[in-house]
Amino acid sequence: MKRIPFMSRLAVGAIAAVVALACGSQTSNNTTTENQPGVTKDTITIGATFPASGPASAYYSVAKGADAYFEYVNAHGGVAGGRKIKYIVLDDKYSSNETPAKARELVEQDNVFLTFGDLGTPNNLAVRDYYNQQKVPQIQVFTGSDHWGNDYDQYKWTMGWQPDYGAESIVYSKWIKQNAADAKIAILYQNDDYGLDYVKGFKQGLGSDYDKMVIKTATYATNDPVDMSSQVNQLKASGATWFYVVATPNYAKNAVENAIKSGWNPKFIMNNVAGSASTWRATVKGLGSSAGIDGMVSTSYLKDPLDTARYGSDAGVKLFKDVMTQFGGALASPPCPSDGSDAFCVAGMASAYTLVWVLNKAQKDGQLTRQHVMDIECCQLRINDDPLLLPGMVVYTSKTDHFPIRQLQVQTWQGDHWVLQGSLIDGRPGGTPK
Repeated sequence: MKRIPFMSRLAVGAIAAVVALACGSQTSNNTTTENQPGVTKDTITIGATFPASGPASAYYSVAKGADAYFEYVNAHGGVAGGRKIKYIVLDDKYSSNETPAKARELVEQDNVFLTFGDLGTPNNLAVRDYYNQQKVPQIQVFTGSDHWGNDYDQYKWTMGWQPDYGAESIVYSKWIKQNAADAKIAILYQNDDYGLDYVKGFKQGLGSDYDKMVIKTATYATNDPVDMSSQVNQLKASGATWFYVVATPNYAKNAVENAIKSGWNPKFIMNNVAGSASTWRATVKGLGSSAGIDGMVSTSYLKDPLDTARYGSDAGVKLFKDVMTQFGGALASPPCPSDGSDAFCVAGMASAYTLVWVLNKAQKDGQLTRQHVMDIECCQLRINDDPLLLPGMVVYTSKTDHFPIRQLQVQTWQGDHWVLQGSLIDGRPGGTPK
């Protein structure tokens, strides 16, 4: 069992204005915290389950990025009245069979106040009933399944954060209808709720054109060997000219490499969850050229620190680089690269910013309780200054809308980095309030 407790130990200089944003209100004389598990006058203990090992271990960088930001906040005054965040991350190996035992350990042994960032659609579904029965906040789960927003009325202790997979797939369908209306598309997807959400969104976006444009699909399971050659050969034989890859990073990388080495050479659409630049830089290096993947389409909702032309003087990217340089060694070695080449580290820090905002608001409201944290997460998020989200993006929830982020921007791969195309596309009905 991998068990990684965290408590910040370092204190270094930082930008005063950003410190104020991170630490927020530090005092409240009448805050309700009595009988709140995981909360003392000095600390707030939170937990998570992540694949620190196994085929989806690339996602562990999300936890590392969040952890680095918590260390930074702890070193600069703390959160919710000066408390320090203690982050406990347990390794479930991306196996939904292992997640329930880890969830019980977090709640019944570690006495966590809430869980934050738990990764994986099947993993979170496997423990959702338990967390809701225990009334433990299961918040900002790191999966874009539609479940978290659509099922809120039944599961009021579970919330997502990142853009939902259905909305992302609709963005791709709109793009391809506008830019490649004659495309013949093959889809590889993970055969569970994660993959099916993407396919459902693609069907919704293409509408009556789906059966005409999508000519072949293939699937894999989370415990399959990381060898997509059989699936790729099936899809190649269909004569498809586009390959939509709905897979986690290792499987996605293997599928693309197999497609190119086989001589198929389709044009690619890559789901956001496998979009880290580090993955595709490694692919380019292994192939010896970027020619096969140049033009690959994906989406983004995060600033890319590698895009120095766009973000070379950006304050949020500077903060990210400073935080990753100075913090982030508590969970595992190596820490997140400070250049931003691992996009999952960027996502982790961006999501951690929301949690810090929520905890500070709960303190300011005088109710640092599990229930009030959920009240804020579900219905009161109004964040327009996250330093790592794309300009113009708002993290928003209301009593009738429980999808925090529904804005995305198309990006394409060029050489060794992603390049944003066009402007933000809003997948929220009626648009996201500013």
